[in-house]
Amino acid sequence: MHEAQRQGLLCVISSPSGGGKTSIIRELIRRHPEYRYSISATTRPKRQYETDGKDYFFLSDEEFDRWLREGEFIEWAEVHGYRYGTPKRPIEAMLKEGAVVLLDIDVIGGMNVRRLFPEQSLLIFLKPPSLEVLKERLRGRKSESPEQIQRRLERLPMEMQYANAYDVQIVNDEFDRTVDEVDRVIQNKLEVMRK
Repeated sequence: MHEAQRQGLLCVISSPSGGGKTSIIRELIRRHPEYRYSISATTRPKRQYETDGKDYFFLSDEEFDRWLREGEFIEWAEVHGYRYGTPKRPIEAMLKEGAVVLLDIDVIGGMNVRRLFPEQSLLIFLKPPSLEVLKERLRGRKSESPEQIQRRLERLPMEMQYANAYDVQIVNDEFDRTVDEVDRVIQNKLEVMRK
């Protein structure tokens, strides 16, 4: 097998909160069971429907500090008052296997991944169809207070600015069409990498 065919791909999918990252990633993995998902670590409280070690590694501030000191993250950022990080060892192992690794991280984390893995990263930003739709999605989750929703919306101008540095921006207006488009972008990148 040619060396390039074994090269893994880090596919960063970012969006504002409520932008649909998680749903898109779940569908991509359903369509491509060989794709891998990078589980992030966070200091934010676990939501009722989330599972530790499946959705996130839920860490205390002290545990997060220890992981930082020990160099366990390829990137980390503070978002909405909580810290999020991408554990290094699983990423390195999956890349070595030649896997397509899906990362659900914010725009600052996405830029860090590109800096560390310039040849093995693909950055996709999911844009909401409108601010109103985004607000409806956030309210519909029923997992944040109005104040938390407002704090998430305040990040939108910064997130949209970083989105301009991403490889691709896709408007997430219709779920199946959006998944098809993300899927096509990933396949195109893999073809280019494996030539």
